[in-house]
This record gives sequence, C-alpha cells and structure tokens, in this order.
Amino acid sequence: MQNDPKTLVSSKWLKSNMSEPHVRILDASWHLPAEKRDPQKEFYDGHIPNARFFDIDDISDHRSTLPHMVPPIEKFMSRVRALGIGDGHQIVVYDSKGLFSAARVWWLFRLMGHETIAVLDGGLPKWISDGNSIDTTAPTIRDRHMTVHQNLQMVYDVTQVAHAAKLRDHEIIDARSTARFRGEASEPRPGLRSGHIPNSKNLPFNHVLNNDQTMKSVDELTKIFTNAGIDLKKPAITTCGSGITAAVLSLALEKIGKSDHALYDGSWTEWGQFPTLDISTGDG
Repeated sequence: MQNDPKTLVSSKWLKSNMSEPHVRILDASWHLPAEKRDPQKEFYDGHIPNARFFDIDDISDHRSTLPHMVPPIEKFMSRVRALGIGDGHQIVVYDSKGLFSAARVWWLFRLMGHETIAVLDGGLPKWISDGNSIDTTAPTIRDRHMTVHQNLQMVYDVTQVAHAAKLRDHEIIDARSTARFRGEASEPRPGLRSGHIPNSKNLPFNHVLNNDQTMKSVDELTKIFTNAGIDLKKPAITTCGSGITAAVLSLALEKIGKSDHALYDGSWTEWGQFPTLDISTGDG
C-alpha cells in the first residue's frame, strides 16, 4: 500500500516512525453495547506501545440523546489536550477490530481542522500479525495546545440530509448491512424503524475492506462505489447506524481522492426514531 499521513499508513510505516517525537498513537476501539466488551479494559490489557486511549463515547456531546455525537469544540480541545496531542503532531489512530471505529476518530479530527491524522491499516490485528509487540504501560503525557478550525462541510444534520434526499443532489451512502438497509433485519438499538433514507444507496462498510481488514486499493474502491450505483461526480453523504462505520466510507472516499463528502452524524439512530421522516424499504 501507499502510505499517506492524511488517510492510511501501514504497520511497517508506524513501526519505523513511532519513536519520532511528533508522532502520537491513539487506540479508538469501540464496540456495540450488545457485544458487552470494555474497550478501555482491553486497552490496558494490551495496546500498541506509546498509545493513548481515545474514548469515543466520552469525547462526545453529552447534551444530546443520540450516541457519540460530535462534541463541543471546547470539550474536544480539553480532552485532546489531556491526551498530550496538539498542533504539529502526526496522529495514527487504530482499533482492535482492524478498521472499524478508528475511522470515526480520523473523521472527527479532520472535522476539527487537524489534517495530519491517519488510520492504521488493519489496526491492532494486523499490527500483531505482522510480528509487532504490544504493551501494557501508559506513556507519560504532557498537555499540548491544539488549534481548532471546524470544517462544517464535513458534517450534516438531519435537515440537510432530508433536503439532499428530496433534491437528489447528493449521493447518500448507507454503510449498514444490506438486510438492515432493506428493512429485512431489525436494528440493534430498540425503538427504531427498519429501512433506509429515501434515495440513498447501500454500500456495507466491510465491502471496502480486505479479509485482513485492510482497505482495498484505489482502483478497487472506485469500482466498488461505481458498482453500488454511486455517482462519484456528486457530493456524498455517508450514514450508518450511529455515525461510526459511515466514517469508514468517508475514509475510502478520501483515499480515492474525493474530498466533497460529509457524514450524517445522527445517522439511522436519529432518522429511524422520528415518524415524521419518510423511510424506504427494499432496494428503493
């Protein structure tokens, strides 16, 4: 793969650069509540050396009833500063599943104006399978200042998505499974309707990944988006269950050189709970 400090880097690249003073490593593992896994405990049981744990649920907007929504700028700055991350740092973020929740943190930092952040391709499993060690100790952290300039074009709210669905001037790309998109499978969160946003397209996030959870090549990704009926000339909106795996598609779009994409932060957890919002089922 071609390493890019703004999208994806390999475990080999990280091993060669992790001792550089400007490199910061984040473990952004997150799991669905039904999985009953504690990512923070798993982090302390073993993580990439010098990594710090980024708590997706904590570094979010607790004023919202929706899960892990984008945090207020002040909260983001405070939490990131406490992690010892600031201006001038090259961040590498990974997760314990391979390539899953790390993309959400990549997207969040990009939203906040920090572009030198990359996802570790294949995450912790690839790091270990490549013969690299893990650690149980925590690094010494010193507060650092980070300047934030929000790029609001990277995040859409429900009103913007509803408008885009009606006008069909964006490609709305749903990262959930085909069964959930079609309304044939119930949602993991109770109280949500089944189906999808009208005029959206389905591209399950795992379709852009290889068996080892690394991301497919640029040529393969372009073909996958096109075969899903997605017009890459239109601006894109990514969505999923709660804004986690939508970011995997955002990362894939960025990798193929498409920068006009936004993530619907509320995703189906928001859309699916309001009866006033239209839904579609099947492939339509």
